[in-house]
Amino acid sequence: MKRVFRTILLNRELKKKMLAVLVDPDKCKANLLVRTVAALKTNTPDFIFVGGSFGSNSTESLIEILKEETSAQVILFPGNLSQFSKNADAMLFLSLISGRNPDYLISQQVNAAIAVKSSGIEIIPTGYILIEGTKQSAVEYISNTKPIPADKKDIVLATATAGELLGMRAIYLEAGSGAEAPVPISLVEYLKKNTEIPLIVGGGIASKEQMIEAFEAGADIVVIGTHFEDNPHEIPEFVTALSEYLEKSEEE
Repeated sequence: MKRVFRTILLNRELKKKMLAVLVDPDKCKANLLVRTVAALKTNTPDFIFVGGSFGSNSTESLIEILKEETSAQVILFPGNLSQFSKNADAMLFLSLISGRNPDYLISQQVNAAIAVKSSGIEIIPTGYILIEGTKQSAVEYISNTKPIPADKKDIVLATATAGELLGMRAIYLEAGSGAEAPVPISLVEYLKKNTEIPLIVGGGIASKEQMIEAFEAGADIVVIGTHFEDNPHEIPEFVTALSEYLEKSEEE
């Protein structure tokens, strides 16, 4: 087992929650890139996820900058094959198991498989589950798939369980980029109680309170992207809030 997933499992065993900052190569450029890197250097999260819904030619250069300037492990969260880079520390090998579009269930993975395996990059097979929000997300539009309604907990659990049985090593529960609200806490709690692999939760988290609520509900990793695109200076505040939460949990 390679080091990134081993770190995730060890932290999970120790009940150490983890924060990932999602950086989109198509958006994080010029002034925003400078401000984001400065914030990441001030107080570094556990992981930096790199990826977006569109193809990008700037993924490689962005990863190079992030690895030079920060100490965080950089994990690819690719929208498609064009965002692959062997220079990341690891890659979420995603299958959009909530949808029925074969392109995102298996076709993209087949096209990428030989190049990814040959690169030697650490792979984390991940079941990607899109949850319905109040508006159409970029993932829903680009992938041409329907998200699972948030109140259909049994369908979400059956989908996550199928991912487990297919050998996925993690489940990524996603409200969609720029979602107006995060994944319902009750749904995170339900999945946590009924699944055994690491649970990643992202989409719509825009406050430290929402981040902590997701952790309390059972998320092992919380991913925040859109909020930091508008407020990169807040990254250190969220990292500090997580540290304080973990310290308080240890005392209790």
